[in-house]
Amino acid sequence: MKGSRKITIAIVLVIVAGIYYYVSLPAINIHSSETWFFIVAFFAAILVYYIVRKRINPREIKESKVAKTLLTVIVGLGLVYIIGSLLSSPIINARKYQKLMTVEEGEFTDDVQEISFDKVPLLDRDTAAILGDRKMGSMVDMVSQFEVDSTYSQINYKGRPFRVTPLRYASAIKWITNQKSGIPAYIRIDMASQNTELVKLEQPIKYSKSEYFNRNIYRHLRFSYPTYIFGELSFEIDEDGVPYWIAPVKKYNIGLFGGETVGKVVLCNAVTGECKAYDVDKAPQWIDRAYSADLLVSLFDYYGTLKHGFLNSVLGQKDCLQTTDGYNYLALDDDVWMYTGVTSVNGDQSNVGFMLSNQRTMETKYYKVEGATEAAAMASAEGQVQNLHYTATFPLLLNLQDEPTYFIALKDDAGLVKKYALVNVQKYQIVAIGDTVSQCESNYLELLYSNGLKEEEEDTREILSVTGKITKIAQGVIDGNSHYYLMVEGSDAIYDVSVVDYIDIIKYEVGQEITMEYKEGTKANVVLSIE
Repeated sequence: MKGSRKITIAIVLVIVAGIYYYVSLPAINIHSSETWFFIVAFFAAILVYYIVRKRINPREIKESKVAKTLLTVIVGLGLVYIIGSLLSSPIINARKYQKLMTVEEGEFTDDVQEISFDKVPLLDRDTAAILGDRKMGSMVDMVSQFEVDSTYSQINYKGRPFRVTPLRYASAIKWITNQKSGIPAYIRIDMASQNTELVKLEQPIKYSKSEYFNRNIYRHLRFSYPTYIFGELSFEIDEDGVPYWIAPVKKYNIGLFGGETVGKVVLCNAVTGECKAYDVDKAPQWIDRAYSADLLVSLFDYYGTLKHGFLNSVLGQKDCLQTTDGYNYLALDDDVWMYTGVTSVNGDQSNVGFMLSNQRTMETKYYKVEGATEAAAMASAEGQVQNLHYTATFPLLLNLQDEPTYFIALKDDAGLVKKYALVNVQKYQIVAIGDTVSQCESNYLELLYSNGLKEEEEDTREILSVTGKITKIAQGVIDGNSHYYLMVEGSDAIYDVSVVDYIDIIKYEVGQEITMEYKEGTKANVVLSIE
């Protein structure tokens, strides 16, 4: 009878442990804190059961060999965990922590090339989420069953900056009615053009965060790789638009629990559930995020603060550098680089430089560019439109005319972008505002010229003349100003006439003869006079 009771108890304990494992999904790995907690909790449960069953007074535990053994095991495991944590900490291993990230000094104008604004992400994550929700709201056939997941991973897709996120089941009931067929689409937002698409899939997503049982992406990854300690997942698409979950695998380089980096990366096809693990340096180039921004910031802070040991980082703080609050993303060479400013530990409202770190390879560069912190630049931009009460987004660092420049979007209370700002990093009192990006850029260049940071290049283009009958005429608006675009007989060229400068252009019609002086332009010849 007693034997069958013990077997029953053992079975119950195994079932409870199995349920706990199924729900909490700890990695079976000596470096996992969750695994240590799981083991301690298991032995603690046995001890509590034994004490209750034998009706042992807590003062009498030492007299029970079984209870004493269990207590010793629990205390021993706790001590090993505490000592292991201490021996893994920066207090003892400052030099090792400081060398976790290799940082090279770079030249800003060489490494960060000036790019066209049609490839610059104009939106932040919050605004992208608003656009995603609006797009979902317009899909009447899906909106009652699905909602947009909050992932919104930033990626480079075919050379352009995008944010992508899957749909999710709107509720547990909607999961029951739809899980057999899966999730039919994902959201793709072009961060430069603001074009938002709901991409419908031929084969639906079967593995996601909103699944409840074995198709839950966390559980699927855990059962596929029981010993891997996973970092933060990201949702990405390959060059063919196929959705994947990207799961970085943590690597601990110092002691039991310290020196976290990334050793491997697991790619899980969100449609089929097929998984494949790669060493991080051999992962496919199309993935954009193996290292999270928070991890990269943490590693750089170790690099910047521990140069002269742990005590110096707390007391003297000589030569100590740290990242500023917040970060953004920059697209370079078909990769996503995390950007953040760098300031001294005793710093005020100025940066001593900034860092760029590749989220796929962890390649990191530091640039010595003194100037305003991101917070100061945001305050400067908001100050230009303080009567409108707009809120500045975290800046994006750009190279404009070889000048390090913060690009900032200004949003209203509804979270929609209303204006744009460009703030010079080194002279943050130079702030340009515009309703459009092109208008803002034009205003910024004028400020650079007027403040002596740049000299206007002499226009050496030859003044030419053309006479002929107008064959086509069309009107357009650029930055709020009306322009007429003409074509004349015998030429394929387009001539741009500003109505503000040449009001008489509105009198001309197709078939009339016109004589114009102009200079050649890249898209259209700029008209200087009309006869």
